[in-house]
Amino acid sequence: MENRTGLFTNGVIWFGVAISVSEIEAGIGIGAMSSLSSLWVPLVLGHVLGGILLFFVGLIGARLRLNAMETITSTFGTYGSKFFAVLNVSQLIAWIAVLNAQGASALAGLNLPISFALTCILLATLIAMWVYVGLQRSSKIATVVMGILSVLLLVLTVKLFAVDVSSLVSLSNLSGMTGNTSDLNFWNIFEISIAMPISWFPVISDYTKDVKKPVKATFVSAAAYTIASLWMYFIGIEIAGIGANISIAQAILIAGLGIPGIIILVLSTVTTNFLAANSAGESAKAIYPKLNPKLVGMIISFISAGLAISGIMDHYIGFLYLIASVFAPMAAVLLVSFYFDKDCFDNDGGGWYWNLFAWFVGFIVYQVTVNMDSIMLGPTLLAIIVSAVLTYLGVIVKKKFHNQKILSELYDI
Repeated sequence: MENRTGLFTNGVIWFGVAISVSEIEAGIGIGAMSSLSSLWVPLVLGHVLGGILLFFVGLIGARLRLNAMETITSTFGTYGSKFFAVLNVSQLIAWIAVLNAQGASALAGLNLPISFALTCILLATLIAMWVYVGLQRSSKIATVVMGILSVLLLVLTVKLFAVDVSSLVSLSNLSGMTGNTSDLNFWNIFEISIAMPISWFPVISDYTKDVKKPVKATFVSAAAYTIASLWMYFIGIEIAGIGANISIAQAILIAGLGIPGIIILVLSTVTTNFLAANSAGESAKAIYPKLNPKLVGMIISFISAGLAISGIMDHYIGFLYLIASVFAPMAAVLLVSFYFDKDCFDNDGGGWYWNLFAWFVGFIVYQVTVNMDSIMLGPTLLAIIVSAVLTYLGVIVKKKFHNQKILSELYDI
């Protein structure tokens, strides 16, 4: 009998995915450039909508029992699925590098007697070890780790909330406390908010494919991620409220967390990167089936450490936008194909050329609109809508020709 994961295990996995330095950094960015009264609606809306889409994408893998890249084979064809698998492996390598660099930078801010490069290597080693052990064998350990991490983050949240900003005037020279500036509008905040759940679209089915109860487990996964992600953004907003340029490390020191702060930064980096490295191995298998996913995941952990040391952090924001521009329209095409075209997964990729075209148009829409300030709905949602509409038109045309073929055959008879 195959090993299947339960509701609690999936909740722990995806709660841990959201607990990362990158999510807190995104919250700091929003908090530093928005007024507190105007950020909550677009922030929550982006997360909820992203979480809903994450659920429906993950449900496909849960029902088909296929990993993320395998689910798109019948939508984009064999070559199309390999194309996206290559893109996914590439973005996961960079994503792990970004998270590794963020974690190492935050730890460096605690004045530890260890270099940035060595910290990156040590974090990569922990991730590789977890990949080697595997999800099934480490589920109990993961539960304990997430329990400890949640308690420590709760303490950090409470302590930051209780910080008396007026007593931190001495930090003004260090952090440049100038107050928040309202540079981000509704759709800017929405875009930053929805970008995080979208970045996990090409990953979630790698884990929902093994669940015992597809609908319930996928819902728990998406809900756990959404709730934890909002929590991380809230912590970031709290930190931004202390001072315009206060870092995560400085916030931890202000909150009086020494060793617990180090544990938070290390565990939050490792729990998220483990999932990304593990999925990179799964995607590599979709490119070349003979590859060992665990071995690939371990190798990628160290490749990403090298990229982190090389300075990939300088391209972080652009990287997030690039992920959205590729995988948001891809997910839109997949969702419409699966839920509206009953024959999609029985015809070995029929119509893949139109689906690839629908994805490409959505990708172009994103690239054109991403630099337009204050655009309605934001580039991500626009790209999703455009690709979804084009895909649905293709489904309608396909059904029309299919019905005509049946009538023609009946008439000939």
